[in-house]
Amino acid sequence: MTTTATTARERMLLAKDAARSVGLLGDDAKRDALLAIADAIEAAAREIVAANADDLRRGSESGLTTALQDRLRLDEPRVAALAAAVREIAQLPDPVGRVLDERTLANGVSLTKVSVPFGVVGSIYEARPNVTVDIAALALRSGNAVVLRGGTAAERTNAALVRAMRGALADRGLDPEAIQTVDEFGREGARELMHARGIVDVLVPRGSAQLIETVVTESSVPVIETGAGVVHIVLDETAPLEWARDIVVNAKTQRPSVCNAVETVLVHRGAADRLVGPVVAALQQSGVTVHGDETVGRLASGIVPATDEDWAAEYLSLDLAMRVVDDLDEALAHIRHYSTHHTESIVTQDAASEARFLAEVDSAVVMANTSTRFTDGGEFGFGAEVGISTQKLHARGPMGLAELTSSKWLARGAGQVRA
Repeated sequence: MTTTATTARERMLLAKDAARSVGLLGDDAKRDALLAIADAIEAAAREIVAANADDLRRGSESGLTTALQDRLRLDEPRVAALAAAVREIAQLPDPVGRVLDERTLANGVSLTKVSVPFGVVGSIYEARPNVTVDIAALALRSGNAVVLRGGTAAERTNAALVRAMRGALADRGLDPEAIQTVDEFGREGARELMHARGIVDVLVPRGSAQLIETVVTESSVPVIETGAGVVHIVLDETAPLEWARDIVVNAKTQRPSVCNAVETVLVHRGAADRLVGPVVAALQQSGVTVHGDETVGRLASGIVPATDEDWAAEYLSLDLAMRVVDDLDEALAHIRHYSTHHTESIVTQDAASEARFLAEVDSAVVMANTSTRFTDGGEFGFGAEVGISTQKLHARGPMGLAELTSSKWLARGAGQVRA
């Protein structure tokens, strides 16, 4: 069933052809295909880890940042976690064929709006081999074919993962061309993918702000924009110290290289004397460098003076900016100015402050009294995610299966004509 393709465009056309058959698969067939993919990934774990070691070595030699090396790294437990995520996706309800609306016109014509696959989903990303598996699995579960451009940093790892997944489809008698990669075509492959309008139905970029901006501005294919994460936590005047300390430390250190890690903490002046010292000390004990304003520097030791650039920084490292604000108004103004509309959280025991924060902050996910690390498809119960959309059209926030479907209207009549 595998066809040789010599150009990126030919690869994408093969995916488009495969999308027709994948889109007609029933719930059980799609579930079985994903379970086979999970088994194949586990069976190929040694090969995948070895390929990943080669990518990591090349990345280290070329100066790949520590944050990107962490995203790139796959050991056997992480490979097992990828397989487990695929199995979780397999058990999720089929998003295709859901009835979204229905009505009967006065003339007796019956209308039903149902969810349908997009067709071909493309993704451009960098140093994130988990995305290779997550997007392929989510695309197949929602009846789509997928075209991947995973970047040179993870090229060998992605190739091993794609081989395992395509082999699993072929073993189940399904068209392996439903999973395509254009990595071997380099930047030209990415360019072809961005300009494959009419072949690729939607494109999802994952990566740096620069990568996302490039895809959004250069692509002729419709793009679901996933954004950088300049994520804020506000420590309100009534914030309990234990909550503030635990939430901030978790949001920064649980995995600092990801987009939902907190980057800026804003402390209400009325709580600064009580909170800044202990929170900074807990962060520093976890290896975090705190970039603070003058007040933070007065209330805690070991502070790096913050500059204007720090308030806009997505560090993706064990660095954090901290500022003392006069009140909730100033905190909200700071967020409006610097936020990338990803995730923001407030720690408070004041119901009015909580309600105002949840209502006024214009981000994809807005939280109260919890860590921003929960902004994640897996944590939200999606099994995995395509990305976290910071735009407002079609999808916003963590995107799972439902966000990889479109809709169509079905009209059933009995000979009616329009007067």
